[in-house]
Amino acid sequence: MAAGEFGGGVPAGAKTLLGHPRGLFLLFFAEMWERFSYYGMRAILVFYLTKHFLLGEKPAYAIYGAYTALVYITPVIGGAIADRYLGARRAVLAGGVFIAFGHLLIALVEGPEGAQGGYLTGFYMALAAIIVGTGFLKANISVLVGALYPRDDVRRDPAFSIFYMGINLGGFLGPILVGILGERVGWSWGFGAAGIGMLLGLVTFVLFQGDLHGAGAPRSREALKAPVLAGLSREWTTYLGAALGVLAIGWAIQYQDAIGMALIAFLILTIGYILVHAWRTLPRVEFQRILAALYLIALNPLFWALFEQQGSSLNVFTDQQVDRVILGWNVPASVFQSVNSIFIILFAPVFAGLWTFLNRRRLEPSAALKFGIGLILVGVGFFSVIWGAGTGRDGLTPAMFIILLFFFHTCAELCFSPVGLSSMTRLSLPRMTGLMMGTWFLTMAAGNFIAGQIAQATDAENRGVQGMLDVYGQIGWFSIGVGVVALVAAPFVTRLMHLETLGTPDHALAGESQLGENEAAGLDMRGELKPGR
Repeated sequence: MAAGEFGGGVPAGAKTLLGHPRGLFLLFFAEMWERFSYYGMRAILVFYLTKHFLLGEKPAYAIYGAYTALVYITPVIGGAIADRYLGARRAVLAGGVFIAFGHLLIALVEGPEGAQGGYLTGFYMALAAIIVGTGFLKANISVLVGALYPRDDVRRDPAFSIFYMGINLGGFLGPILVGILGERVGWSWGFGAAGIGMLLGLVTFVLFQGDLHGAGAPRSREALKAPVLAGLSREWTTYLGAALGVLAIGWAIQYQDAIGMALIAFLILTIGYILVHAWRTLPRVEFQRILAALYLIALNPLFWALFEQQGSSLNVFTDQQVDRVILGWNVPASVFQSVNSIFIILFAPVFAGLWTFLNRRRLEPSAALKFGIGLILVGVGFFSVIWGAGTGRDGLTPAMFIILLFFFHTCAELCFSPVGLSSMTRLSLPRMTGLMMGTWFLTMAAGNFIAGQIAQATDAENRGVQGMLDVYGQIGWFSIGVGVVALVAAPFVTRLMHLETLGTPDHALAGESQLGENEAAGLDMRGELKPGR
């Protein structure tokens, strides 16, 4: 077993760059290109479906919802496979191969405009390859980051801050480059750029993986090489299973409603199991903490269902109803998807400082209170678009109002996502942490699927702009209303957490850039598990 596998760190004499193991910057580069491809895909997916395949907005939104939901499910499986068999390093490499293949398949087999049939089926298979690849890569690359450092190494927190900048740099560049190439030059150019970017990350990873010094090695190389199916080793049987998984997901993604029902049914069963198990086996205080965690989990799908309108209905609204001429350039709608990453980079340190400032004065809001604030901010974001609708040139909405929506939604994300991630690890017992985190990711997947359903309800093709704005008003008020109820309920939920006996304050939860509770929880802002979790 490699010394660095579980956080033992690279050898003392290993070469460094800016005081960190060189492997950190290798992982930074690989993750940047993976996020580049994902956020680039997210920015143009609905446009590709509606403008190339000429699908209606409703089926395009349904496919978008199914795709983004599955992207949040597969890392749970990919992480388990890496822990048990492959090891994180092989899983990351396999994930990159599947992702690059998916993007390049779309680029090379685009078909004529309006073509469906076999071309659309091929597109579903390409999406499935990206989904499977994301499951392998996203679940494991942050594990490799932590494995470069001993657990007590003071460089661990700054290392994850550097790594997190790679996530946001990819999230910033992807919509810009893929969006401009896809919308202005040709769809195959956009998807091709995403695929080539992932290939660059892969080539670099292969050439310089020696800088990882054995981190992320499999638990047993002998077990991995052992034949298990028709002479195939366990490793290649795993890859074959992943390829079959691509076929299965490519088939299933055509039946979006069935995916949603299966997901929600599985989520209900999982939560029911947690409740029964906790009630039967845990003492009163620990059971109440699980109840508090499940309360936060219950609010999670609502947040993501509204937040993920950014890549679907709000993307279409930006394309059709926003005055996008800035300094004489008609900015492609997909480019606006980079605004969220810009705001995350700018404001994560601000929120970190705010929580620390308030905590020192014993004024910091609890996790439950932050959830309420986040839901209110999401609702306010939708009203910023409603207020600005039609007030610009030629009856369009000035771009500043859609940017204002991104600002409010980013502030909501900083109040919501990292706080919830950290709370799952703090409120559950160590033997239940994996189950609680898996449930958290399942609710994120459910939220993404529901986002597709909400986007379909906007149906600008049939309801017009006012119909879309009416839906935004309804979900905006609903989010604000639930947020107010959450504020009222926060003291009661906080009492269930029994924070006084946890031994750590509820602070430092704004993002990867700060030191403190979020790092101690082993998580990053976008839901990546850090080492030891």
